[in-house]
Amino acid sequence: MNHIESVRKKEPVLVFDGLLFRLRDIELIRADSDWRTEQQFAASHVLMTVSSGQGSLTMDSLDCRLRPDAAIVCPPGQTYGISAEKNDGMKLFLLRFDALRETEHNEEGVRYVKEACLQSLTGELPVYPAGQMAALCESIYSQWHSQDGLERYHSQLAFQEMLYFLLKNSFRQPEDSRTSLELAKAHMEQCYNENLTIEQLARIADISPKYFVDLFKKTYGTSAIDYLTELRINRAKQFMAQSGAKLRDIAHQVGYNDEFYFSRKFKKEVGVTPTVYLKSRRRKIAAYGSAITGQLLALKIIPYAAPLHPKWTAYYYKKYRSDIPVHLSAYRKNQHWESNIETLQLAHPDLVISMDELKEGEKERLDQISSVFYVPETVMGWREHLRLTGEFLGESAEAELWLRSYDRKVKSAREQLQHAVKEDQFLIVRISKQRLYIHCNRSMKEVFYEDLQLAPAYLCDSVYDQPITLEQLAGIDADRLLLMVFQENETLAYWQALQHSIMWQELKAVRNNRVYPIPSHPWREYSAVAHERIVDESLMLLSGNRPK
Repeated sequence: MNHIESVRKKEPVLVFDGLLFRLRDIELIRADSDWRTEQQFAASHVLMTVSSGQGSLTMDSLDCRLRPDAAIVCPPGQTYGISAEKNDGMKLFLLRFDALRETEHNEEGVRYVKEACLQSLTGELPVYPAGQMAALCESIYSQWHSQDGLERYHSQLAFQEMLYFLLKNSFRQPEDSRTSLELAKAHMEQCYNENLTIEQLARIADISPKYFVDLFKKTYGTSAIDYLTELRINRAKQFMAQSGAKLRDIAHQVGYNDEFYFSRKFKKEVGVTPTVYLKSRRRKIAAYGSAITGQLLALKIIPYAAPLHPKWTAYYYKKYRSDIPVHLSAYRKNQHWESNIETLQLAHPDLVISMDELKEGEKERLDQISSVFYVPETVMGWREHLRLTGEFLGESAEAELWLRSYDRKVKSAREQLQHAVKEDQFLIVRISKQRLYIHCNRSMKEVFYEDLQLAPAYLCDSVYDQPITLEQLAGIDADRLLLMVFQENETLAYWQALQHSIMWQELKAVRNNRVYPIPSHPWREYSAVAHERIVDESLMLLSGNRPK
């Protein structure tokens, strides 16, 4: 993500004069190694800055680094997810605040305020020196949590001082080695097909090779060699989309003299061989729904179009966003279907695959785009969905091969889990807004309880999503809880308070440290790939073993 664009010296007065800033909350997170949050809504502006360590941030579709020499502001209405750098502890401050602009007086002489849109205070802001920003955050955090009301008031003033510090910094950036590092990175992006070495890149950056290696990893979150590999593989994918592309020519074009080495490298990075990937590029198959994406990927078909979003389809977005040329909206559950239809009309897919439970008007418009294959959603299970899709696409053998592999994985995981959890009973709890629900959807019922044969603490023959009180939850007395927390401010605030309640702390699962947070994906998607991931995640959560 680029630094905030430079603006004229007078702009701060023009833009920020008349604005009111109010700090809503400040949160301090100390995170180790693989800590991460799910993608969540920003109901207000969120300023993120680290005083030590590093991490990565996905803000809607933008990826950027969290590091001590930069602060990042996420505007309201966007989503963000954070992860800590592996093997590097991170100290992160999250400051949520409102930006309000005064309006004119009304007839009674009362002046109102309205929410302001701050383009100049959105994105990445440089921090020089980083230590001053860290000290300001520490001071605000201490004052905000003080028992003294006057100190809490002072935290608002300190917050204004911090914003002023950030804004002054955004109009002047000192020259440092990061500028020359950008030159080396740009050279990699332009000359990825050449035989580049660390020594060459370090000379471009005018620093030592060892310092170049360390600084590149620290700045961009990946090694220079891994970044070069990513550039080459992504460019190879673009060449593969062209008709008549030959594997040997593609390997040479992206900097690999040995096509067999290229094939091994490609499979390691992408998960399938270049031959399989080429095959999936020949037909423009659109996945109209994330569950269809999960079925196509099990058949080793990467869709030409699919719903992608860092929150609602996080796994597919992170893993396949550069492989899928046409990105449909994945906002909530098909909420933007009309714009998706328009996108598909412009994309001209050869074939669209969709679940059959669509609104009549939506189905009529979809049928006008291309041939559409509808998978019956409720009358068949996911295995039949996969077989039916495979048969239609001429990939029945691939479907059966995948199912046999899945069954082997389930058998192995079941044996390991039975040893780890013995006869413990499970309950899946969903938290939304300020309500608790005991929850079991089709995926949880068929994979978690049936395939893995884990014992439910709440016996029910069908799927359910029932409101429950904390007292009733204590009455069920489950040995282990799987917990799904909706990622938005009201729910997260309720969950924070819930953890401090005596009744929650006295639950058997809580006392024994057997509460396991789970994300919405893969647990709420009814597809082959999602179910394989449920098996893998269950094994990791409950036994600590990695899937075989």
